[in-house]
Amino acid sequence: MRRLVLALIVFIAFAIPAFAQAFPVTIEHKFGSTTIRAKPARVVSLGFTGHDDILALGVVPVGLRWWYGDYPDGVWPWAQDALQGQHPVQLKGDLNIKQVAALQPDLIIAIGSGITEEQYGLLSQIAPTVANPPGSADYGVPWDVAAQVTGLALGEVEKADALVADIRARIEGIAAAHPEWQGKTAAMAFYWNDAPGAYRSIDSRARLLEDFGFRTPDAINAAGAADAFFVSLSAEDLSPLDTDVIIWFDEFENIDKLKLRPTLKAHQEGREIFTDDLLSGAFSHSSLLSLPYALDHLVPLLGLAVDGDPATVVPGSEGQEQ
Repeated sequence: MRRLVLALIVFIAFAIPAFAQAFPVTIEHKFGSTTIRAKPARVVSLGFTGHDDILALGVVPVGLRWWYGDYPDGVWPWAQDALQGQHPVQLKGDLNIKQVAALQPDLIIAIGSGITEEQYGLLSQIAPTVANPPGSADYGVPWDVAAQVTGLALGEVEKADALVADIRARIEGIAAAHPEWQGKTAAMAFYWNDAPGAYRSIDSRARLLEDFGFRTPDAINAAGAADAFFVSLSAEDLSPLDTDVIIWFDEFENIDKLKLRPTLKAHQEGREIFTDDLLSGAFSHSSLLSLPYALDHLVPLLGLAVDGDPATVVPGSEGQEQ
């Protein structure tokens, strides 16, 4: 319900020529407002995962921000069909304003891109640019809000609303089917720069688990700045990770570097989930196209990990020392 209310507030606040989706539209964002005068034809996606939503709405961007993964056109498997045989230019590395300008866009969608106000000013000279909603962290826009704002910018409000509603209904159905998950704790953990870490509750991964009923521990949320989507932890104190379920976003060999991991009750009782590349990627993208894949593969693992029976083996954890 919290997510639904937030999305509706943002949707209403974003200057809507209603469901007929007439242009022009004006969208408020953290750097001011942007007016889009006509339905765009050449769209550049600068958000690290935003191209998934654009593709889901039937638009193939002329350029997209490459994040990670060795997949054709910088697009992960769940979104490949939506490319319609086209090949967007991949924008790799630091944002290159000249490279964006060369694509001659008539709309730039930069939700979840981390652009600065100075970069926004330069991009706006190229084409109307839509940044993060007001008050949102650089990488903290809820998946449904990002999808609906993208739909408004593209002139595809009804399609965006329908796709969001379908995914919301599925998430709500999963939560209703698992009342035993309500109030349990979950840690989305990783090993990076020779240290363990975890995602905070403003991150899309943690938000999805919260929609199921799990909560991020205060010890993780308190360890970072208000707008930080992850925190680094000490390898000498893994206690913030000792939750009802730990979901690891990393390779086994990295996780096994944590010498104190065997002391965690979650480890001893088999309450760990190890995501493979595709599940980790789908979870991390949290888009209209990736979420169905994530739900298909994550929910069964959650059921096994928190079934209360230490003898239950969670697929993917075989071979991990108990």
